[in-house]
Amino acid sequence: MIGENFTKYQEMRKVFGKITEVARELKRPMRVAVAGADAENILQGVFDAQEAGLVEPVLIGSERKIMATLEQLGLQDRQYDLQAVKADTNVVQYAIEMIQAGAADALMRGNTQTRDFLLPILNKANHLVQPDRLITHVNMLKFEGYDKVLAISDCTLLVEPSIEQRKQVIRNMTEALNLIGVEKPNLALLALVEKPSFHMRDTVEATTIILDHKEEPIANCNLWGPIAYDLIVSKEAARLKKYDCPYCGEFDGIVVPSLLAGNLICKLLDTHLHSSGCCLLMGATIPIALTGRSESPEQAYLSLAGCAAMFAEHLNRR
Repeated sequence: MIGENFTKYQEMRKVFGKITEVARELKRPMRVAVAGADAENILQGVFDAQEAGLVEPVLIGSERKIMATLEQLGLQDRQYDLQAVKADTNVVQYAIEMIQAGAADALMRGNTQTRDFLLPILNKANHLVQPDRLITHVNMLKFEGYDKVLAISDCTLLVEPSIEQRKQVIRNMTEALNLIGVEKPNLALLALVEKPSFHMRDTVEATTIILDHKEEPIANCNLWGPIAYDLIVSKEAARLKKYDCPYCGEFDGIVVPSLLAGNLICKLLDTHLHSSGCCLLMGATIPIALTGRSESPEQAYLSLAGCAAMFAEHLNRR
């Protein structure tokens, strides 16, 4: 299947820059523990990443279901570590314990519900959250009609993020964009309108965040807001509205005011514009890929490339 996807992957490697070159930087392939590894699209992306020299697959779950999926994809003869577990086993916790024992390096969501995947990660007993950090989900997407990769966060964990939580999102998003070679990203604080209104809490909070950032930078980024979506992605919209902002049409990331807004943007881009990209949990002590089960193998592949970039940095610091 890697041959069928080769042209598309080559193009995305150009778009995503740094993370798609990590195979040459890795001292060894990253051992990725796939929790619930009977997800068709995710398995395809994992083995494409193996073919590229990025990963060694560790497949955790029902042996019957995993083998059936591998045979369906024609991948049953590939090299992998199959960890067959009982039906009542928490596959995410099992994967985390493998990583903690040194038997794997990174975690990836397979055929598990989002809530079931996140709960063991956020469990304080597993010590996966970096000190003084918040784990947030960052989607870095490329889609037709926008010249840059655009990061969206948070799309999975934070239902109604506070000001302090959005500051953590900004920090995590900046680090995620650094992985793909964006050194000082332009980040937008999404809102319905551009002027603060006390009837719209997100506009007031965005203004507060901007003022705080000017006083003490939250991260190494250019931050702007509140700002509406059309102005974020379109220079022409800014021209027509006579809106003066140097980053319109050139933003690298959108910090959303709610989980609903972030999730909706990501699913619209994926469903209607066939976006592809890298989906990571940032702020954790280990690399974690969190892709949707209905998303493309390419997205799983690129998410693993992002994890591999983090893993390469970890190995280089040793």
